[in-house]
Amino acid sequence: MASGVTQKLLHVDLTTRQTRVEEIPETILRKYMGGGALACHLLLRELPPGVDPLGPDNVLVFTTSIINGMSLSGTNRYTAAAKSPLTGGYGESEAGGWWAPELRAAGYDGVVIRGRSETPVYLWIKDGEVEIRDARAYWGKLSGEVQEGLEQELGDKRIRVLQTGVAGEKGVRFAAIVNQLKHFHGRSGLGAVMGSKRLKVIAVRGSTPPVAQDKGAAKTALTWFREHYDRANDRFHQLGSAGVVLALEASGILPTRNFRDGSFEHARAISGQTMAETILVHRGTCFACAVACKREVGIPEEGVDPKYGGPEYETLAATGSLCGVGDLHALARINQLLAQYVLDSISTGAVIAFAMECFEHGILTTKDTGGLDLTWGNAEAVEALVGLIGRREGLGDLLAEGVRLAARRLGKGAERFALHVKGQELPMHDPRGKKGLSLAYALSPTGADHMEAPHDPLYAGFHPQGHPMGPLGLIEPLDPLTLDARKVRAFFVTQQVWSFYNCVGMCDFVGTPLNALGLEPLVSYVNGVTGWNMSLYEMMKVGERANTMMRLFNCREGFTPEDDLLPKRLHEGIGNGPLKGETIDPAEFLAARRLYYEMAGWDPDTGQPTAAKLAELGVEGITARSARA
Repeated sequence: MASGVTQKLLHVDLTTRQTRVEEIPETILRKYMGGGALACHLLLRELPPGVDPLGPDNVLVFTTSIINGMSLSGTNRYTAAAKSPLTGGYGESEAGGWWAPELRAAGYDGVVIRGRSETPVYLWIKDGEVEIRDARAYWGKLSGEVQEGLEQELGDKRIRVLQTGVAGEKGVRFAAIVNQLKHFHGRSGLGAVMGSKRLKVIAVRGSTPPVAQDKGAAKTALTWFREHYDRANDRFHQLGSAGVVLALEASGILPTRNFRDGSFEHARAISGQTMAETILVHRGTCFACAVACKREVGIPEEGVDPKYGGPEYETLAATGSLCGVGDLHALARINQLLAQYVLDSISTGAVIAFAMECFEHGILTTKDTGGLDLTWGNAEAVEALVGLIGRREGLGDLLAEGVRLAARRLGKGAERFALHVKGQELPMHDPRGKKGLSLAYALSPTGADHMEAPHDPLYAGFHPQGHPMGPLGLIEPLDPLTLDARKVRAFFVTQQVWSFYNCVGMCDFVGTPLNALGLEPLVSYVNGVTGWNMSLYEMMKVGERANTMMRLFNCREGFTPEDDLLPKRLHEGIGNGPLKGETIDPAEFLAARRLYYEMAGWDPDTGQPTAAKLAELGVEGITARSARA
């Protein structure tokens, strides 16, 4: 067995208060690597179709990877997965930070949670020992109070605390999970799953980190990254993800006023550049990562504490330009509220923008809002709604359902303002200006997702002389505004790269094509850690295998090609800015989607993976047990 692989899953049944340990065969680990692929494998194995996402029969899985907790920058990420209460399909979300390396140092590669406790509890995992402890003192508390309380109770400020928040306790369908107050599993509503099980926290402490089997080979990859990474000129280090606000504004695709517009008059005021010049106090990082892309902001006179981090791009856009808010201080306060209640900032901002557009059209009135004036740009109203959503009070109780269900309940034409795919709200990137992203939104198994594959501007830089995607055959530059066969191929191939990253725990802000770590050095590092002889081809198959398994999960839950559609607004013209009038042609989109199905080995009419593709990927056994026609 490879000494770099712990090979242990901790299973916890909260109904019976029993735990057990499962040894993972090395063949399974090489096939799935960890992360998203291993999580989906476990859900297909353990979870029958049709369960209530917020019922005790749902299974919540946390999986690290074979290189998690090692010394290479970016290898700290891990996966949370379950059936999503937001979409009713496959739910997955990755996070960085410190929790997963600590879990591996405590002796486990992952945790599988079943059942439901009668009273609130937390898990305490320390060097292989597991306790289920009373969490009633922490139920109903904001995240900072929980973190501080557990550090005092356990007598150790170096514990790593993974928690759901008040929003998860209340069943907000887009509630998140957070570790160390600022590293989020943002999407899919997995915090609500955790809360439904009355599991408040998984706290971990470990003293035996994993080691590489071939330390020399692993060190070679570390040296390669140090020699090729230029921190002083890295935009992620200097400005974090917030640095793209002005870039998207210049391109005419900064989502504004619920995607009606692509240009925001206050873009510079909420940009990463302005943040760096004013309220930024520290560039935070994750375990063993040199990039340090995290923003930590402080405004003492307004109660904004750096321990909650700072707004990423998605938060700045979702609660800023999407709602017409141009006040950076207000967005910092809102970001802290999102962290305290533990909410997905994308869905929260999107559902508030939905409510604002409904208010503009008279579908919602001040009688419905409890007196809140939901006109575009009202920062105080956005701030108030975050708390109402987190506590499920007043209008917040409706909005906590997400835009799809909220629109159905409101009626009166509200559906046209509910921008989602499969029930998950759109992220803050406009596919009308980077059209390959339309495939990412439509085909992501979790609903609209901006981290499904690199975005089109990167495709424009393809070239035959040393481009990092060259080893995958992507050497021709592509126009961001096209959606032709070459664009479908580029998306299909790069989707495998980012899916593989989600399986191996590599951060997209460290790996190519967004940053310096190349594919071949990563292959060498994996082999150095494990003692295997994997190839780049084999690793890309891991990514494709994960995508296909997630598709199978959704197929058995009744999803069809009708769920792989875009909201109508994206087929309408952008309202202002450099790309005013730009749209996604519906026929062109459907043709591209069909071509993707065929490339992926999915039936072009039903969208279901074919028997031949399942056999080619080596997952026919799983589907025979788990999938239904």
